[in-house]
Amino acid sequence: MTRAAVIPAPRAPVEVRAYRDPEPEPGAVVLRTLASEVCGTDVHLWHGRLAGVPYPLIPGHVSVGEVMETGGEVRDIEDNPVRPGDAVTFLDVHGTCYNCWYCLVAKASTRCPHRRVYGITYGADEGLLGGWSERIYLKPGVQIVPLGANVTPEMWIAGGCGLPTAVHAIERAEIRLGDRVLIQGAGPVGLNACALALASGAGWVGVVDAVPHRLEAARAMGADACLPLDANLPGAVRAITGGRGADIVIEASGSPDAVPQGCAVARDGGRYVIVGQYTDNGLVEINPHTDINRKHLEIRGCWGSDLSHVWRAMEIMARFHSRFPWTSLISRRYRLEEAGDALSDVEARRVVKAVIQP
Repeated sequence: MTRAAVIPAPRAPVEVRAYRDPEPEPGAVVLRTLASEVCGTDVHLWHGRLAGVPYPLIPGHVSVGEVMETGGEVRDIEDNPVRPGDAVTFLDVHGTCYNCWYCLVAKASTRCPHRRVYGITYGADEGLLGGWSERIYLKPGVQIVPLGANVTPEMWIAGGCGLPTAVHAIERAEIRLGDRVLIQGAGPVGLNACALALASGAGWVGVVDAVPHRLEAARAMGADACLPLDANLPGAVRAITGGRGADIVIEASGSPDAVPQGCAVARDGGRYVIVGQYTDNGLVEINPHTDINRKHLEIRGCWGSDLSHVWRAMEIMARFHSRFPWTSLISRRYRLEEAGDALSDVEARRVVKAVIQP
Protein backbone atom coordinates (compact mmCIF):
# COMPACT_ATOMS: atom_id res chain seq x y z
CA MET A 1 0.00 0.00 0.00
CA THR A 2 1.06 3.59 -0.69
CA ARG A 3 0.43 6.43 1.74
CA ALA A 4 -0.63 9.85 0.49
CA ALA A 5 -1.62 13.17 2.06
CA VAL A 6 -5.13 14.10 0.94
CA ILE A 7 -7.27 17.24 1.07
CA PRO A 8 -10.73 15.63 1.51
CA ALA A 9 -12.69 18.83 0.82
CA PRO A 10 -12.15 22.61 0.93
CA ARG A 11 -11.07 23.81 4.38
CA ALA A 12 -10.98 20.23 5.69
CA PRO A 13 -7.94 18.98 7.63
CA VAL A 14 -5.38 17.10 5.57
CA GLU A 15 -5.54 13.32 6.04
CA VAL A 16 -3.03 10.56 5.33
CA ARG A 17 -4.72 7.73 3.46
CA ALA A 18 -3.53 4.42 2.04
CA TYR A 19 -3.95 3.39 -1.60
CA ARG A 20 -3.08 0.26 -3.54
CA ASP A 21 0.34 0.28 -5.16
CA PRO A 22 -0.05 1.12 -8.85
CA GLU A 23 0.83 -1.31 -11.61
CA PRO A 24 2.01 0.47 -14.77
CA GLU A 25 0.04 0.00 -17.96
CA PRO A 26 1.96 0.15 -21.25
CA GLY A 27 3.72 3.50 -21.52
CA ALA A 28 3.23 4.43 -17.86
CA VAL A 29 5.85 4.97 -15.15
CA VAL A 30 5.77 4.59 -11.36
CA LEU A 31 7.97 6.96 -9.36
CA ARG A 32 9.13 6.78 -5.79
CA THR A 33 8.60 10.35 -4.63
CA LEU A 34 11.79 12.07 -3.55
CA ALA A 35 10.22 15.48 -2.94
CA SER A 36 7.15 17.50 -3.85
CA GLU A 37 6.61 21.19 -3.30
CA VAL A 38 3.96 23.10 -1.38
CA CYS A 39 3.12 26.34 -3.15
CA GLY A 40 0.51 29.08 -3.11
CA THR A 41 -1.64 27.06 -5.50
CA ASP A 42 -1.95 24.34 -2.86
CA VAL A 43 -3.21 26.93 -0.38
CA HIS A 44 -5.82 28.02 -2.94
CA LEU A 45 -6.82 24.36 -3.33
CA TRP A 46 -7.11 23.99 0.44
CA HIS A 47 -9.30 27.09 0.57
CA GLY A 48 -11.48 25.88 -2.32
CA ARG A 49 -10.59 28.92 -4.43
CA LEU A 50 -10.04 27.13 -7.76
CA ALA A 51 -12.83 25.89 -10.01
CA GLY A 52 -13.15 22.35 -11.30
CA VAL A 53 -11.11 20.65 -8.55
CA PRO A 54 -12.22 17.03 -7.91
CA TYR A 55 -11.94 16.48 -4.14
CA PRO A 56 -10.66 14.39 -2.44
CA LEU A 57 -7.32 15.52 -3.85
CA ILE A 58 -3.69 14.45 -3.55
CA PRO A 59 -1.89 17.80 -4.02
CA GLY A 60 1.63 18.28 -5.32
CA HIS A 61 1.79 19.32 -8.96
CA VAL A 62 5.57 19.71 -9.21
CA SER A 63 7.60 16.81 -7.93
CA VAL A 64 10.81 14.87 -8.44
CA GLY A 65 11.11 11.12 -8.12
CA GLU A 66 13.10 7.98 -8.75
CA VAL A 67 11.81 5.60 -11.41
CA MET A 68 10.65 2.36 -9.81
CA GLU A 69 8.97 0.61 -12.73
CA THR A 70 7.89 1.24 -16.30
CA GLY A 71 5.18 -0.26 -18.45
CA GLY A 72 7.45 -1.40 -21.23
CA GLU A 73 9.66 1.01 -23.15
CA VAL A 74 9.20 4.65 -22.15
CA ARG A 75 11.34 7.56 -23.38
CA ASP A 76 11.93 11.02 -21.92
CA ILE A 77 11.76 14.28 -23.87
CA GLU A 78 15.39 13.83 -24.97
CA ASP A 79 14.35 10.49 -26.50
CA ASN A 80 16.42 8.57 -23.96
CA PRO A 81 14.99 5.39 -22.41
CA VAL A 82 13.57 5.80 -18.92
CA ARG A 83 15.00 3.17 -16.61
CA PRO A 84 14.52 2.17 -12.96
CA GLY A 85 16.80 4.22 -10.73
CA ASP A 86 16.64 7.36 -12.89
CA ALA A 87 15.89 10.62 -11.07
CA VAL A 88 13.36 12.59 -13.12
CA THR A 89 10.72 15.26 -13.01
CA PHE A 90 7.76 15.68 -15.37
CA LEU A 91 5.40 18.24 -16.84
CA ASP A 92 2.46 18.36 -14.45
CA VAL A 93 0.12 19.34 -17.29
CA HIS A 94 -1.28 16.28 -19.05
CA GLY A 95 -3.88 15.90 -21.77
CA THR A 96 -3.00 19.02 -23.76
CA CYS A 97 -4.48 18.15 -27.14
CA TYR A 98 -2.16 20.05 -29.52
CA ASN A 99 -5.12 19.90 -31.89
CA CYS A 100 -7.40 22.78 -30.88
CA TRP A 101 -7.49 26.47 -31.89
CA TYR A 102 -5.49 27.56 -28.83
CA CYS A 103 -2.80 24.95 -29.41
CA LEU A 104 -2.48 25.29 -33.18
CA VAL A 105 -3.51 28.83 -34.08
CA ALA A 106 -2.94 30.99 -30.99
CA LYS A 107 0.16 28.96 -30.02
CA ALA A 108 -1.04 29.26 -26.42
CA SER A 109 -1.15 25.67 -25.21
CA THR A 110 -1.50 26.76 -21.58
CA ARG A 111 -5.05 27.80 -22.53
CA CYS A 112 -5.94 24.44 -24.08
CA PRO A 113 -9.39 23.48 -22.72
CA HIS A 114 -8.43 19.79 -22.58
CA ARG A 115 -5.41 20.13 -20.31
CA ARG A 116 -5.46 18.52 -16.89
CA VAL A 117 -2.95 18.99 -14.13
CA TYR A 118 -1.38 16.59 -11.63
CA GLY A 119 -2.22 17.55 -8.06
CA ILE A 120 -4.88 20.05 -9.18
CA THR A 121 -7.49 18.70 -11.59
CA TYR A 122 -6.86 14.98 -11.13
CA GLY A 123 -8.63 13.67 -8.03
CA ALA A 124 -7.43 11.02 -5.60
CA ASP A 125 -10.14 8.65 -6.86
CA GLU A 126 -8.35 8.60 -10.25
CA GLY A 127 -5.05 7.33 -8.86
CA LEU A 128 -1.77 8.48 -7.35
CA LEU A 129 -1.70 11.62 -9.49
CA GLY A 130 -0.21 14.09 -7.02
CA GLY A 131 3.19 14.41 -5.40
CA TRP A 132 2.16 14.35 -1.73
CA SER A 133 2.40 10.60 -1.91
CA GLU A 134 5.02 7.91 -1.50
CA ARG A 135 4.54 7.02 -5.16
CA ILE A 136 3.41 8.92 -8.26
CA TYR A 137 1.78 7.28 -11.26
CA LEU A 138 2.79 8.86 -14.57
CA LYS A 139 0.14 8.14 -17.15
CA PRO A 140 1.13 7.23 -20.71
CA GLY A 141 2.01 10.41 -22.53
CA VAL A 142 3.22 12.36 -19.49
CA GLN A 143 6.31 14.29 -20.56
CA ILE A 144 9.29 13.12 -18.50
CA VAL A 145 12.28 15.41 -18.06
CA PRO A 146 15.63 14.01 -16.84
CA LEU A 147 17.56 16.04 -14.30
CA GLY A 148 20.32 18.06 -15.93
CA ALA A 149 24.03 17.92 -15.19
CA ASN A 150 24.75 19.14 -11.65
CA VAL A 151 21.00 19.43 -10.90
CA THR A 152 20.13 17.48 -7.77
CA PRO A 153 16.57 16.51 -6.80
CA GLU A 154 16.79 18.98 -3.91
CA MET A 155 17.88 21.78 -6.22
CA TRP A 156 15.10 21.11 -8.70
CA ILE A 157 12.34 21.04 -6.10
CA ALA A 158 13.74 24.24 -4.57
CA GLY A 159 13.12 25.91 -7.92
CA GLY A 160 9.74 24.18 -8.00
CA CYS A 161 6.86 25.40 -10.14
CA GLY A 162 8.14 28.93 -9.59
CA LEU A 163 11.07 28.35 -11.95
CA PRO A 164 9.22 27.31 -15.15
CA THR A 165 6.52 29.88 -14.35
CA ALA A 166 9.23 32.53 -14.07
CA VAL A 167 10.74 31.33 -17.36
CA HIS A 168 7.38 32.01 -19.00
CA ALA A 169 7.13 35.44 -17.34
CA ILE A 170 10.63 36.38 -18.47
CA GLU A 171 9.75 35.34 -22.01
CA ARG A 172 6.69 37.59 -21.86
CA ALA A 173 8.80 40.42 -20.43
CA GLU A 174 11.27 40.41 -23.34
CA ILE A 175 14.07 41.85 -21.21
CA ARG A 176 16.78 43.63 -23.16
CA LEU A 177 20.39 43.98 -22.06
CA GLY A 178 20.68 46.72 -19.48
CA ASP A 179 16.96 46.92 -18.65
CA ARG A 180 15.99 47.90 -15.14
CA VAL A 181 13.57 45.32 -13.81
CA LEU A 182 11.33 45.55 -10.75
CA ILE A 183 9.69 42.41 -9.36
CA GLN A 184 6.67 42.65 -7.07
CA GLY A 185 6.72 39.77 -4.62
CA ALA A 186 9.57 37.67 -3.21
CA GLY A 187 7.79 34.34 -3.17
CA PRO A 188 9.10 31.42 -5.26
CA VAL A 189 7.98 32.92 -8.60
CA GLY A 190 9.41 36.34 -7.81
CA LEU A 191 12.71 34.96 -6.53
CA ASN A 192 13.15 32.81 -9.62
CA ALA A 193 12.22 35.77 -11.81
CA CYS A 194 14.93 37.78 -10.03
CA ALA A 195 17.56 35.17 -10.92
CA LEU A 196 16.34 34.85 -14.50
CA ALA A 197 16.23 38.61 -15.05
CA LEU A 198 19.87 38.82 -13.97
CA ALA A 199 20.78 35.88 -16.20
CA SER A 200 19.00 37.65 -19.08
CA GLY A 201 21.29 40.67 -18.81
CA ALA A 202 19.20 43.11 -16.79
CA GLY A 203 21.24 46.11 -15.69
CA TRP A 204 19.44 46.34 -12.36
CA VAL A 205 16.91 44.16 -10.55
CA GLY A 206 14.82 45.30 -7.60
CA VAL A 207 12.45 43.14 -5.56
CA VAL A 208 9.52 44.38 -3.46
CA ASP A 209 7.96 42.48 -0.56
CA ALA A 210 6.45 43.10 2.87
CA VAL A 211 8.12 40.11 4.59
CA PRO A 212 11.73 40.69 5.76
CA HIS A 213 12.95 37.09 5.44
CA ARG A 214 11.69 36.97 1.86
CA LEU A 215 13.65 40.12 1.04
CA GLU A 216 16.71 38.44 2.54
CA ALA A 217 16.14 35.54 0.13
CA ALA A 218 15.91 38.04 -2.75
CA ARG A 219 19.24 39.52 -1.75
CA ALA A 220 20.76 36.03 -1.72
CA MET A 221 19.41 35.49 -5.25
CA GLY A 222 21.26 38.58 -6.43
CA ALA A 223 18.72 41.42 -6.21
CA ASP A 224 20.40 44.84 -6.43
CA ALA A 225 17.71 46.43 -4.24
CA CYS A 226 15.30 44.86 -1.76
CA LEU A 227 12.47 47.31 -1.20
CA PRO A 228 9.85 47.18 1.57
CA LEU A 229 6.24 47.48 0.52
CA ASP A 230 5.14 50.99 1.48
CA ALA A 231 3.52 54.13 0.10
CA ASN A 232 6.90 55.60 -0.88
CA LEU A 233 7.68 52.80 -3.35
CA PRO A 234 7.04 54.75 -6.60
CA GLY A 235 9.31 57.57 -5.43
CA ALA A 236 12.00 55.12 -4.32
CA VAL A 237 11.96 53.35 -7.68
CA ARG A 238 12.10 56.60 -9.62
CA ALA A 239 15.04 57.76 -7.52
CA ILE A 240 16.95 54.56 -8.36
CA THR A 241 16.06 54.63 -12.06
CA GLY A 242 16.99 58.20 -12.97
CA GLY A 243 13.49 59.52 -12.39
CA ARG A 244 11.91 57.36 -15.09
CA GLY A 245 10.73 54.18 -13.38
CA ALA A 246 11.43 50.54 -14.21
CA ASP A 247 11.69 49.43 -17.84
CA ILE A 248 10.07 46.11 -16.93
CA VAL A 249 7.79 45.33 -13.97
CA ILE A 250 6.82 41.74 -13.14
CA GLU A 251 3.94 41.20 -10.73
CA ALA A 252 4.46 37.96 -8.78
CA SER A 253 2.75 38.84 -5.52
CA GLY A 254 -0.77 37.49 -5.95
CA SER A 255 -2.18 40.69 -4.47
CA PRO A 256 -4.57 42.71 -6.67
CA ASP A 257 -3.36 45.88 -4.93
CA ALA A 258 0.02 45.32 -6.57
CA VAL A 259 -1.41 46.02 -10.03
CA PRO A 260 -2.09 49.79 -9.79
CA GLN A 261 1.22 50.16 -7.96
CA GLY A 262 2.97 48.24 -10.74
CA CYS A 263 1.50 50.62 -13.29
CA ALA A 264 2.81 53.52 -11.22
CA VAL A 265 6.39 52.26 -10.92
CA ALA A 266 6.78 51.32 -14.61
CA ARG A 267 8.34 53.97 -16.81
CA ASP A 268 6.50 55.61 -19.69
CA GLY A 269 6.66 53.20 -22.60
CA GLY A 270 7.56 50.33 -20.27
CA ARG A 271 6.19 46.82 -20.03
CA TYR A 272 4.20 45.20 -17.20
CA VAL A 273 3.87 41.39 -16.93
CA ILE A 274 1.21 40.07 -14.54
CA VAL A 275 1.88 36.46 -13.52
CA GLY A 276 0.83 36.31 -9.86
CA GLN A 277 -2.96 36.58 -10.13
CA TYR A 278 -3.62 32.84 -10.24
CA THR A 279 -6.92 33.07 -8.38
CA ASP A 280 -9.61 35.73 -8.09
CA ASN A 281 -8.69 37.90 -5.11
CA GLY A 282 -10.97 40.76 -6.02
CA LEU A 283 -11.10 44.02 -7.94
CA VAL A 284 -8.83 47.05 -7.93
CA GLU A 285 -9.24 50.47 -9.45
CA ILE A 286 -6.96 51.80 -12.16
CA ASN A 287 -7.25 54.88 -14.36
CA PRO A 288 -6.97 53.81 -17.99
CA HIS A 289 -5.85 57.30 -19.00
CA THR A 290 -3.10 58.00 -16.48
CA ASP A 291 -2.05 54.42 -15.68
CA ILE A 292 -1.99 52.94 -19.18
CA ASN A 293 -2.84 55.14 -22.17
CA ARG A 294 -0.89 58.31 -21.38
CA LYS A 295 2.02 56.22 -20.10
CA HIS A 296 2.05 54.20 -23.32
CA LEU A 297 2.31 51.19 -20.98
CA GLU A 298 2.17 47.67 -22.35
CA ILE A 299 0.48 45.13 -20.05
CA ARG A 300 0.82 41.39 -20.62
CA GLY A 301 -0.76 38.50 -18.76
CA CYS A 302 1.12 35.24 -18.18
CA TRP A 303 -0.65 31.97 -17.37
CA GLY A 304 0.96 28.68 -16.41
CA SER A 305 3.81 26.93 -18.16
CA ASP A 306 4.31 24.33 -20.86
CA LEU A 307 6.96 21.74 -21.66
CA SER A 308 9.27 24.31 -23.23
CA HIS A 309 9.38 26.25 -19.96
CA VAL A 310 10.20 23.14 -17.91
CA TRP A 311 12.93 22.12 -20.37
CA ARG A 312 14.42 25.63 -20.40
CA ALA A 313 14.22 25.78 -16.62
CA MET A 314 16.27 22.58 -16.40
CA GLU A 315 18.85 23.94 -18.84
CA ILE A 316 19.10 27.19 -16.88
CA MET A 317 19.53 25.41 -13.58
CA ALA A 318 22.22 23.16 -15.05
CA ARG A 319 24.04 26.21 -16.43
CA PHE A 320 23.73 28.47 -13.37
CA HIS A 321 23.68 25.89 -10.58
CA SER A 322 26.64 27.53 -8.85
CA ARG A 323 25.55 31.15 -9.39
CA PHE A 324 22.14 31.12 -7.70
CA PRO A 325 21.59 29.43 -4.31
CA TRP A 326 18.37 27.63 -5.18
CA THR A 327 18.54 25.09 -2.35
CA SER A 328 18.75 27.88 0.22
CA LEU A 329 15.16 28.78 -0.65
CA ILE A 330 13.91 25.63 1.11
CA SER A 331 12.84 26.81 4.56
CA ARG A 332 11.55 23.51 5.92
CA ARG A 333 10.94 19.91 4.90
CA TYR A 334 7.76 18.11 6.00
CA ARG A 335 6.63 14.50 6.34
CA LEU A 336 3.23 13.44 4.96
CA GLU A 337 1.77 13.70 8.46
CA GLU A 338 2.90 17.35 8.56
CA ALA A 339 1.31 18.40 5.28
CA GLY A 340 -1.33 20.45 7.09
CA ASP A 341 1.43 22.33 8.91
CA ALA A 342 3.12 22.99 5.58
CA LEU A 343 -0.06 24.52 4.17
CA SER A 344 -0.45 26.73 7.22
CA ASP A 345 3.17 27.88 7.00
CA VAL A 346 2.87 28.74 3.31
CA GLU A 347 -0.44 30.51 3.92
CA ALA A 348 1.10 32.66 6.68
CA ARG A 349 4.31 33.26 4.64
CA ARG A 350 6.41 31.87 7.47
CA VAL A 351 8.47 30.00 4.87
CA VAL A 352 9.92 30.80 1.47
CA LYS A 353 9.73 27.26 0.13
CA ALA A 354 8.05 24.29 1.82
CA VAL A 355 8.82 20.77 0.60
CA ILE A 356 7.05 17.47 1.27
CA GLN A 357 9.40 14.49 1.56
CA PRO A 358 7.27 11.34 1.95
